[in-house]
Amino acid sequence: MANILKFLLPKDRVFYSLFEKAGENIEKIAEKLTQLVNEPDFNVRNTIIKEMEDLEHQNDELTHQIFVELGKNFITPFDREDIHSLATSLDDIADFIYAAGKNINFYKVDPNDQGILKMATVIYDAVLAVNEAVLELRNLKNTQKIVECVIKINSIENQADDIFDLSIEKLFDSDVDAKTLIKKREIYQILELATDKCEDAGNVIESIVVKYA
Repeated sequence: MANILKFLLPKDRVFYSLFEKAGENIEKIAEKLTQLVNEPDFNVRNTIIKEMEDLEHQNDELTHQIFVELGKNFITPFDREDIHSLATSLDDIADFIYAAGKNINFYKVDPNDQGILKMATVIYDAVLAVNEAVLELRNLKNTQKIVECVIKINSIENQADDIFDLSIEKLFDSDVDAKTLIKKREIYQILELATDKCEDAGNVIESIVVKYA
C-alpha cells in the first residue's frame, strides 16, 4: 500500500525544479541581451551570442525534460495543459531573446539604437517578473505577489508595444536606406514578440493561481 501511495503522489518537486531552472535560464539570457546591445565591438557581441545560444539550448533541454515528466507522471501538481503551456511559453521567451541577439550581428546592425536599447531593458524587467512568479508556484502561498508580478508583466508588455510603435515611426521618418530599415524593423518585431511571450507565461501562471490558490 505504501508503494502504491508513493506512486500516486504527485512528483511536485520535479516540475517545480524544472520550471525554476527554466526561469533562471531565461533571466540569464535576458541579461546577456542587455550586455550585447550595450557592446560596441562586433566580435565581443559574437562571443555573447554564443553564450546566449548555449543558454537557449539548455532551455530546449529543460522543456524536453518537462514534457518527458508529463508523459511519465499520472498525477501532476496542476493541469497538464497549464504545465505544457508554461513550459512552451518559457521556451519561447528564450527563443525570441536569442533570435534578437543573433540577428543584430547577422544583419550587422549597430545596437546603439534607442528602440533596441529600451526594448532590451523592458525584456529584462519582464523576465525578472516572470521568474519571480515562477518561484512562487512551488507553494502558492503568496498569491498576492504572483498577481503583482502578472500585473507588472502586462504593464511592461504595454510599454514594449509603445516603444515598438515609436521606434517604427522614427525608423520610417529617418533617412536610412531600405535594407537597414527592413533589418531594424525585423529586430524590433522579434524584441516585441519576446515581451508577448512573457505575457503568455504570465497568463498561464495567473490561470494556475485562479485554479489552485
